Amino acid sequence: MYRLAEETEDDWWEVEALYDLCFAPGRTALSSYRLREGVPTVAALCLTLRDADGTLAAVIRYWPALVGGQDVLLLGPIAVHPTRQGEGLGALLINESVAEARRLGWERVLLVGDAPYYGRFGFRRLDGVVMPPPTNPDRVLGLALKAGAWNGVTGAVTKAT
Repeated sequence: MYRLAEETEDDWWEVEALYDLCFAPGRTALSSYRLREGVPTVAALCLTLRDADGTLAAVIRYWPALVGGQDVLLLGPIAVHPTRQGEGLGALLINESVAEARRLGWERVLLVGDAPYYGRFGFRRLDGVVMPPPTNPDRVLGLALKAGAWNGVTGAVTKAT
């Protein structure tokens, strides 16, 4: 049994500790972090998943960004505690948050990630969308939350203002 909830300020340190556990020490040096600096999260989509004892099992965050002047959601990071991996918790967080993003009227989601993993949720490589370097273009993926939402949306990914 897990409890899904919106991340709160009180969760911040625990969420950051889970990210530190799951990712390389230099994670904040990644180009996607430059797009997040000084920009508030999309709070309604930042979710925590806790077990019956209240232990943090998985988290997901979203940030606003721009591509060619168009609003996009930047998904990530998402993390599942190593002892909980393989239980489908990442998929649960992605499915729940994407459904909520659609309900809230967002049209497109962007992430940098593994195409075989995210492809099962409908994410596809985005030609013409350029993340700040160094980012492998094959890992720049998008999901349209509304039919055709990525059509004609190209250019550099920039910080939301």
